[in-house]
Amino acid sequence: MIIEQNRLDSMLTRLKLLAIRDSLDYLLDQAIEQKLTLRESLQLLVEHELSCKEEQRIKMAIKIAKFPCVRTLENFEFESQPTLDSRQIKELSACRWIAHGEAVLFLGPPGVGKTHLAIALGREAILKGYSTLFISATALLTRLSNAHKKGQLEEELCQVSKPKLLIVDELGYLPFEADAAHLFFQLVSRRYEKGSMLITSNRSVGEWGTVFGDSVVATAILDRLLHHSQVVTIRGESYRLREKMRSGLVKRGESTNEKK
Repeated sequence: MIIEQNRLDSMLTRLKLLAIRDSLDYLLDQAIEQKLTLRESLQLLVEHELSCKEEQRIKMAIKIAKFPCVRTLENFEFESQPTLDSRQIKELSACRWIAHGEAVLFLGPPGVGKTHLAIALGREAILKGYSTLFISATALLTRLSNAHKKGQLEEELCQVSKPKLLIVDELGYLPFEADAAHLFFQLVSRRYEKGSMLITSNRSVGEWGTVFGDSVVATAILDRLLHHSQVVTIRGESYRLREKMRSGLVKRGESTNEKK
């Protein structure tokens, strides 16, 4: 049976086997060179298609997640943060907590690697097939507040509740508007036991009443977040401050407003 190249390309396109279509000659040459059987050749083609589709899925998911930069667990300096249990982070990277709809809180002073770990775990979540969104606490609450003023809060809550993992970065660094606590409570309630949250903050949970300006609502928020959660407290020096001290730009003991 003779199959015209154009017709074969058309059929592969209709089946959305674009990776096979675009690399067909190369793959067939590989099959001939390796003296593969028909079944083995078919497996080679399908594995190539699946590999390319997975690569595209990951690229798209990372783009949608809106990470501010590239950070991985491999380039995190665990030796520089002795209070951090690397085994616990490795366990978190397995993402079972995301499958169960649990929360993770990274607490500690600026510059100790909370955001780095949050991004790295977000990437691990994507690799394991979980949709992810990264957003700063200020940007998130601004979005919710603007939607509330326009009468579109329900739509916005639905939008930010879609990702299986929502990463909220830098909670407590900047003051919030008066209705922030109530808006954040609605989001946490919407995601409770359904979608996971990872939150980084420079404030202990005992200070969240001050952060939100409403201790009652803050307690309700924490009640839901902490019900199924892991709290990771990191104590140590700022990475950037340490680098400045190494270079002699800052002497140990000098005050700094170093941000994370």
